[in-house]
Amino acid sequence: MSDKAVSLADVELVVDGELAMLELGKQLAVAILPATTVYLEGDLGAGKTTLCRGLLRGFGHDAAVKSPTYTLVEPYQLQDQSIYHFDLYRLADPSELEYVGIRDYFEGGAICIIEWPERGLGFLPPADLVVTIEVKGSGRLLTLTAATVTGGRVVEHLIGMKD
Repeated sequence: MSDKAVSLADVELVVDGELAMLELGKQLAVAILPATTVYLEGDLGAGKTTLCRGLLRGFGHDAAVKSPTYTLVEPYQLQDQSIYHFDLYRLADPSELEYVGIRDYFEGGAICIIEWPERGLGFLPPADLVVTIEVKGSGRLLTLTAATVTGGRVVEHLIGMKD
């Protein structure tokens, strides 16, 4: 099976509240393998950083999780796994990513979680998993789209947990 295409349908999840978003992040941590790239899409305040915080907690990080809005990237070394949390919201031009050595972060099996990936188009590798977060009343509607076989494994894991 090629790692370029997956025939899974999108999975939609309704998440009600911050604790539920953190829990979903922990569930993602169980399913995500090394060398996975995750795009987090959604408006300001939708819950992208909260989901990332839950994912990092799932990997054993129990300290604060800062949004890397000003630094562009926050590195974490957890359970012998490098995880990089990017926030590209303040990026003026995608070519700026070359100056921070963006390609180096995607080598060596690191897990890369990217908020506002559309601002880095042309300089980011394609996503394995795209998580789109929409505000729906007091909750959130998350759409998980597997873009590769690797992303498909994460989606399959979450489907298995729902059953």
